[in-house]
Amino acid sequence: MHFFPEYFTDSCCSHPLYNPAELEEKDAIGVRQGAQKHLQAELGIAGEQIFPEDIVFMTIYHHKAKSDRIWGEHDICYLLLVRKNVTVNLDPSETKSILYLSQEELRELLERGARGEVKVTPWLRSIAEKFLYRWWPHLDDVTQFVELHKIHRV
Repeated sequence: MHFFPEYFTDSCCSHPLYNPAELEEKDAIGVRQGAQKHLQAELGIAGEQIFPEDIVFMTIYHHKAKSDRIWGEHDICYLLLVRKNVTVNLDPSETKSILYLSQEELRELLERGARGEVKVTPWLRSIAEKFLYRWWPHLDDVTQFVELHKIHRV
């Protein structure tokens, strides 16, 4: 079930499963393995293109967002970063299209969303404002922003 169909949102979710490989907490390897699996399922990025070692675990955030009168999201999420050239092969049942955006283009997209011109998930705005804009100038070395044991409420 998709609670926010045809909304612009973050690239992918990790949603680790309740199995030993994805529950492993040491170095957040379980979360990173879950993300690798979902990159393949949601964006068609083959597992041999991105390895768990390529994925940087940044921090954790908690969010709540209504979709309609009944449905919504209430999640504890892991923010992960990957910088790598990959081949994307979208699954149309998961993803309609993708955009690669500069920081300014993301700001413009969020402004268009605020004006109601496009649909943007509430957490994308929160993630951009609280984290991405701060991290963006330091993508070559984000270690100063890694907060493994903090849960941010957004």
